[in-house]
Amino acid sequence: MTDAALATDAPVIRSEDAAWWRQAVVYQVYPRSFADADGDGLGDIRGVVQKADYLAGLGVDAVWLSPFYPSELADGGYDVADYRDVDPRLGTLADFDDLVAALHARGIKVIVDIVPNHSSDRHALFQAALAAGKGSPERDRYIFRDGLGENGELPPADWASVFGGPAWEPVGDGQWYFHHFATEQPDFNWDNPDVHAEFLHTLRFWSDRGVDGFRIDVAHALSKDLPAVLPSQAELDAMDTTTGHHPLFDRDDVQDIYREWRQVFDEYDPPRIAVAEAWVATAERRARYATPEGLGQAFNFDLLEADFDAAQFRDIVADNLAQSAATGSSSTWVLSNHDVVRHATRYGLAPRRGNPAKQGSAWIIAGAPADQIELARGSRRALAASLFLLGLPGSAYLYQGEELGLHEVGDIAPEDRQDPAFFRGADPDRDGLGRDGCRVPLPWTGTGASYGFGTAGAHIPQPAWFSDYAVAVEDADPASSLNTYRRALALRHELQTGESLEWLETGRADVLRFVRPNGWQVVTNFGMEPYPLAAGEAPVLGGLVDGAVPAETTVWLRG
Repeated sequence: MTDAALATDAPVIRSEDAAWWRQAVVYQVYPRSFADADGDGLGDIRGVVQKADYLAGLGVDAVWLSPFYPSELADGGYDVADYRDVDPRLGTLADFDDLVAALHARGIKVIVDIVPNHSSDRHALFQAALAAGKGSPERDRYIFRDGLGENGELPPADWASVFGGPAWEPVGDGQWYFHHFATEQPDFNWDNPDVHAEFLHTLRFWSDRGVDGFRIDVAHALSKDLPAVLPSQAELDAMDTTTGHHPLFDRDDVQDIYREWRQVFDEYDPPRIAVAEAWVATAERRARYATPEGLGQAFNFDLLEADFDAAQFRDIVADNLAQSAATGSSSTWVLSNHDVVRHATRYGLAPRRGNPAKQGSAWIIAGAPADQIELARGSRRALAASLFLLGLPGSAYLYQGEELGLHEVGDIAPEDRQDPAFFRGADPDRDGLGRDGCRVPLPWTGTGASYGFGTAGAHIPQPAWFSDYAVAVEDADPASSLNTYRRALALRHELQTGESLEWLETGRADVLRFVRPNGWQVVTNFGMEPYPLAAGEAPVLGGLVDGAVPAETTVWLRG
């Protein structure tokens, strides 16, 4: 065990801390791009162990690990071949146990990704389904259908995969299987009790190893109700997704699965927590995933999809706090993750005005003319938005590297890209460029073959400008993005209280100001004109210029 895994004086997890998730700062680690301990160019579990002190020093409450399971990497690890093991390229179960011990010793909880909508086509259950043949119990664990045409040579429907191309794949015996995502990701049949048993086993397996919670991938898509005659893609696209009866998405009966899971979570002390990734049509539909009887919390991506705009931010916060109060949950706030362009880059581009925050030429540095991207402005706005978010009641989810102010990497050669959205010709929102730009390995030092990521190169090459954003470089600069995040998280731990806020009048539509129950105030100037504070008002975070909040800046005031 490395020095980073040794116990510290940080508090240990205790049962009375069962509500920790309601106000937590959760840091997402994409393991393959975080830190490489064995020097093979791929991030690994030992790399995260070695950076445990960094995570503790940052001040996060929990680490969420994106998939680290055995995988052929058809979709960045979200094609899982074994839900109860570690990919040997990333380490072993013993390494994972060391990671849990290292983080727990520092008072940091551990959340792991669960991918229940689909498995890898290399998973033992799917291989058994292929071998068993038509009509077998093994094949019923997935969604198989007879093909159309005289010999089943045509797909059961003209459905399109999210990653481009058809969503039905032939297996050579007249049957086809459904894959909402990549061809290598067959969808489970959640009407089959064996599938329920498989995931209950998995939840207990990781909970027994000390995992504190689970992030549920594609939580809205597990339950399906497919008629004998399948609708066309055009008919699917025209269906209302707000009724709870869509054949593929956000069905009311998916909550039966999560009520079953809640019984498992509550077997533990403290109960294991969960957060749903549920891309649904309305805040009311999302709230169904966040009830105490179900998963308890659901990702709110509304700020992530918003422009840097005061009116949008205020409406989103008000709506989501109301939904949280109605469900008894707490809201989640997020600006970046492994699926979207980093918010520092998004904010340096023209307003999206409601367009999804997905990858595409409009949001990729390499795909947009340089004069259309205001990098400095994007960085300034990103920090202002992050400090606004960290002042809100509820939990905050950070994506690795955002504390460094990293921008999206757009200039990635085709041979270095890994995302299936690039190789398969994805939907127009992504423009075929994929999500690799936010998954480039982190820079830890200002020099070296991979800027301290590992002793070899990085599995996605890093640009030269990463050296300016390296942890070691920013650590030495008191005014850096990294040190600002550290101060913000330390203050948040001190000031965070209650689950409400009150808006204060600012006299300007482009300035938001709110106060928390203990008097802590957050002031964000979304505009370009300075916003003067009253005489004697001195920020505890962020600076003034001539007594005013500068353009596109957030400051905190102590109550």
